[in-house]
Amino acid sequence: MTTRRRYAVAGTGTRSTMYLSSLTDAYAHVGELVAVCEPNPARAAYHGADLSFDVPRYEAADLERMIAEQRIDRVVVTSPDHSHADLVARSMRAGADVVVEKPLTTTAEGVRVITETMRETGRDLVMTFNYRYSPRNSELRRVIAGGEIGRVLSVHFEWALDTVHGADYFRRWHRQKDNSGGLLVHKSSHHFDLVNWWIGASPARVYATGGLKFYGPDGAGAAGAGERPAKGRDAVAGDPWAINMAADPKLKALYLDAEEHDGYVRDQDVFTPGITIEDNLGLTVDYANGAFLTYSLNAHAPWEGYRVTVNGTEGRAELDVVERGWVDNPNVVDPSATPDGAAGDQVRPTGERLVVQRHWEPAREVVIPMGAGSHGGGDAILLRDIFEPGTQDDPLGRASGVLDGVRAVSVGIAGNISLAEGRPVAVEELALGVDLAEQDLT
Repeated sequence: MTTRRRYAVAGTGTRSTMYLSSLTDAYAHVGELVAVCEPNPARAAYHGADLSFDVPRYEAADLERMIAEQRIDRVVVTSPDHSHADLVARSMRAGADVVVEKPLTTTAEGVRVITETMRETGRDLVMTFNYRYSPRNSELRRVIAGGEIGRVLSVHFEWALDTVHGADYFRRWHRQKDNSGGLLVHKSSHHFDLVNWWIGASPARVYATGGLKFYGPDGAGAAGAGERPAKGRDAVAGDPWAINMAADPKLKALYLDAEEHDGYVRDQDVFTPGITIEDNLGLTVDYANGAFLTYSLNAHAPWEGYRVTVNGTEGRAELDVVERGWVDNPNVVDPSATPDGAAGDQVRPTGERLVVQRHWEPAREVVIPMGAGSHGGGDAILLRDIFEPGTQDDPLGRASGVLDGVRAVSVGIAGNISLAEGRPVAVEELALGVDLAEQDLT
């Protein structure tokens, strides 16, 4: 008989829904939700009513008491990025293992706090890199690991965030780098993890360039956006840069109605002052095995998706993904939702294509298995690895832990230093306290 683990979820914003619903439905046979750690009572109450659970709510200051009183085995951390290191370390010292949403943390100090605590306590940490589980990304890993293009020499990776999804980072807490580490950490850690995993290598040196070019009061987009309100709720009807949270019951309950308790404004305008993150970014990353990555991120594109080119000693692999071909409705109520399955058009249809071509051979298309659900079908497979580890084959090594999290954020953390100082930054300068080539944290 399987022993049910006792779970708490720390942070009950939008992203927590996946874990809360899993623990009260599909994985209730292996995990029991017994508490939430959430400072906002309205936010916690919404999930309780929506998912039909009634568990005690604790403040962040009472995390240790929660773990002791409720005999917590595992804490799922889905709080804002800057709080991860503190919540992870405190949970482990109080006797619980941890599942943490990406990114692992936002600073080198945060990395050291987590890894030192793991060594001291012997507790376990699972990273939730769901993009590894997306069938299209798994197939590219399979092609590379199978040697079809030989040894990898270079990777080019371009990610386009559209004016629905990309703009939303400039409304929320993410817009301040102290909270999120900027898009190089919050968003791009997904992408850097994919490259690290695809090529089986650790990043060694990073050079970054970019800035806040489009959003903000002085950005290129502000001039044509008209007079701006401080909050989206005060925008004129049809404003393509604003969201109306009152029109969506979930956003209204989680944020608009919860505002009175903590003052958090979810619908700040994307052209107002106070933004300290970048919207256009480019990086070059050197890897310990001699390969290198060129990477770009744009947060105001007219379509959403990504392109990856992997050059090897025996050929080349190309992955093209269109998640949303164009923004046909700029007033999407929840722009933070992953845009899988959104409308495309004849020129840029929604879809994905993986092409492999060896030297002196015609190109061939690799069939990508059908994925269902969010993040290209990745979330559903990830959840089984989280709640029922070891029950499904993992020949591609998709399950990830603390060192994968460190490797991913090390690129963004070094990139932020590079942006500030205008120079290449060696990852070893970060003094993370771990060898990125290690297989286990000991």
